[in-house]
Amino acid sequence: MTDSRPNLRDVSASAQCRRLVERLRIDSINSFEITAELNICRPGARIADLRAAGYVIHTRLADLVDAQGFKHPRVATYTLIAEPSEKVAA
Repeated sequence: MTDSRPNLRDVSASAQCRRLVERLRIDSINSFEITAELNICRPGARIADLRAAGYVIHTRLADLVDAQGFKHPRVATYTLIAEPSEKVAA
């Protein structure tokens, strides 16, 4: 039986981008979840890397409550719209 979980110990930018793209293909994800689930400390930097590589990613900012019950304003939630090989309708 193989383990399907990503290797969270690899903190190179390329490994983080791979994990993030794989997760974005499943569903939207917010900054808190990216840090907790994918071991990515700077989600915005990885999103910028992916955009520079041609990924189209939508950002929605909203107030979110963290696991400790504290409200945080303008937390980013990211949604993958298109990958570099896809054409996006104007």
